[in-house]
Amino acid sequence: MVLPIYTYGQAVLRQRAAEVAADSPDLQRLIDDMIETMVGATGVGLAAPQVGHPLRVFTVDLTPFADDLAADNGGVVPDEARAPFALINPTAEPLPDAEPDDYEEGCLSIPDLRETVVRPDRVRLRFLDRTFAPRTLDASGMLARVAQHEIDHLDGVLFTDRLSTLRRRLLQRRLRAMARGEVEADYPIAPPQ
Repeated sequence: MVLPIYTYGQAVLRQRAAEVAADSPDLQRLIDDMIETMVGATGVGLAAPQVGHPLRVFTVDLTPFADDLAADNGGVVPDEARAPFALINPTAEPLPDAEPDDYEEGCLSIPDLRETVVRPDRVRLRFLDRTFAPRTLDASGMLARVAQHEIDHLDGVLFTDRLSTLRRRLLQRRLRAMARGEVEADYPIAPPQ
């Protein structure tokens, strides 16, 4: 089921999400719904707080980038680009050889706003997959970027918080309008009331 995406100004986007203690049919249904919602909104990542669930879960869909990722990987499509997947209770730490990487980011919770954000280009992800098996994955490129963006969501941080004070000041009018519910998207949203 496609869920409405909570937009800028919703309190759940500023809360630190709770750890997931155990698997359940409700959690598996939420993951399925998040994947359907993310794909329907043409997103590459979606955190549970963005659909109103303050849980430490996010989904990723790198399948639209499979050809580019294969080109960067000797012609082999990496496993993480073969199908959408979920990360439960994820953490990310920069790898020792990580370098700062600037990239224009957007967010389904802040429609039609894109800004350049600097993040480490390589991170080590630790998480539970949807079968609750522990996983460690060294991520670079798009996966590293998406994972850090979504983990920020789980911590109540938005990509706009990572901008310079000047850029944030220049965006204040647009962000205030969104916080008043003046926001539109071509996918289902739940703006603040």
